[in-house]
Amino acid sequence: MTTDATHVTTNAPPPNTDAPRPTTDVLRPAHLGPADVLRVGAVGLRTRPLRAFLSALGIAIGIAAMVAVVGISSSSRADLDRALAALGTNLLTVSPGSTLTGGVAQLPSTAEDMVSRIDGVEAVSAVGRAEDAKVYRTDRIPEAQTNGIAVYAARTSLRATIGAELASGTWLNGGTGRYPATVLGATAAQRLGIGHASPETQVLVGGTWFTVVGILQPSELTPELDTAALVGWPVAASELAFDGHATTVYTRSADASVTTVREILGATANPEAPSEVQVSRPSDALAAKQAAGEAFTGLLLGLGAVALLVGGVGVANTMVISVLERRAEIGLRRSLGATRGQIRTQFLAESLLLSALGGAAGALLGLAVTTGYALYQGWPTVVPPWALAGGVAATLVIGGLAGLYPAIRASRLSPTEALATP
Repeated sequence: MTTDATHVTTNAPPPNTDAPRPTTDVLRPAHLGPADVLRVGAVGLRTRPLRAFLSALGIAIGIAAMVAVVGISSSSRADLDRALAALGTNLLTVSPGSTLTGGVAQLPSTAEDMVSRIDGVEAVSAVGRAEDAKVYRTDRIPEAQTNGIAVYAARTSLRATIGAELASGTWLNGGTGRYPATVLGATAAQRLGIGHASPETQVLVGGTWFTVVGILQPSELTPELDTAALVGWPVAASELAFDGHATTVYTRSADASVTTVREILGATANPEAPSEVQVSRPSDALAAKQAAGEAFTGLLLGLGAVALLVGGVGVANTMVISVLERRAEIGLRRSLGATRGQIRTQFLAESLLLSALGGAAGALLGLAVTTGYALYQGWPTVVPPWALAGGVAATLVIGGLAGLYPAIRASRLSPTEALATP
């Protein structure tokens, strides 16, 4: 063995280059799955249930209002469609308009016969106004108290043509049409205080006692007859000074022929002066009424949107306060390794959960309100699926917007700042 200071020889084995080298593990934040996001997002709701309930209530009221308005409007429209399907939309009416000098025109006596010859017309009937005849319950009623009841001479085919239904008694026929007998409209009977027809029930029409043989049910397509006393054509001419001219001609046409019949109806009823004839479709009046209802529905939807916006502000306020109160929790989580993104996700998930609960509750409440009101009115219950889905979707959008700022604010808190907050 040589012990030179500059040369040291040993028998130690060479280093093993294949031995594993020590490594340093890099700590990575835990990944939050969907279930974890829901769990941490629900922490604030479970710990502050009253505040969460009140915030969700604001959202629920807005969604319930919107769903109920859409549902009630849709149910009303469905009831109208059902009524029109039962009554038919192929009823057309012809009435005199104005003359060139501004006076009241008159339909010729041949109007009914001419109209009945139109190809596509299935039924024709008419009424004529007895202008000077008034209706009273007794002869002791002051002359000025007419109750707004008009007197019409009616063809015996009128009821079948317009589809009117009897609430009591019978309709005019060839026999009763020649004698003092009358059929009252629903409103007219109510104003006269008559509940049902009978041989003992009489009213004073144009100074002559008429027996009430029938009472009609309310008519959707011919509301002018609801306030009328209908008498036979012959007795109107003999007892009430009726001139024999029809003031309204009713026609029923095949569905496919309604448009064609309507175009030539005026010229056919009065060939000499077609411009002095008014042709109308009673179902159009109901459609106009529905259009007015839809405008009102739009106003209510606007109010529901305002309520939803107020609920969104309530959610935003709740989330901001939650961030301020939970700084210590945020700091502790950040110290344990939670990232800014995870903190942001937690509070955004909490806001979305809060809004989703309010939206679901509001949709169910709106559905219940619609169902109850529709049953009360006797309507079919119709709630469009898009209204329910759209309501819940709107709450998620509102919740996301309301929780975005508080979530970003929470994620920007440093651990030291959050833990130092008293």
